Amino acid sequence: MVTVKASCEDKMKKAVAALRDEFNGLRTGRASPALLDKIRVDYYGQKTPLSQVATVSVPEARLIVVQPWDRALIGEIEKALQKSELALNPSNDGKVIRIAIPPLSEDRRKDLAKMAKQMAEQSRVSIRNVRRDGLEDLKKQLAAGGVAEDGIKKEEDELQKLTDSYIAQVAKVLEEKEKEILEV
Repeated sequence: MVTVKASCEDKMKKAVAALRDEFNGLRTGRASPALLDKIRVDYYGQKTPLSQVATVSVPEARLIVVQPWDRALIGEIEKALQKSELALNPSNDGKVIRIAIPPLSEDRRKDLAKMAKQMAEQSRVSIRNVRRDGLEDLKKQLAAGGVAEDGIKKEEDELQKLTDSYIAQVAKVLEEKEKEILEV
């Protein structure tokens, strides 16, 4: 019985962590190295994460600087940044690439907040699916015998409390991201 709760908790933690990762890729008006985490650069025929071929830093609130370890890659990195859905306009001086993060329009902020809500809802659904799977496992244990019905009921209650706590975590993460998106 303990293994059902433990495995459910592990899956719920992963759902919240995945949501945080998705939120890192959402562009806000502020510069963040995490914004470029999903960018892949063509490096000797391989699609390689940007963080493995360059140093990404944020010297100012609205500026990201990308310094490639191999200067021959500067053109490839610039192409990858321009092709990304982040709608960024990189400029390079032959040594580093500078990316100015323009302020977001009010409409774009609202769209991003709506996207964040959709991501959070997907996360809530996956947490509820984990709970459903856990409850099914508990019912199978009851049907197999050897486990008291009272024990199963107690486990179901604990699973529900666990679910509620992780859904509250999702709400908190969403609230923080919305605040970050909507601040001017």
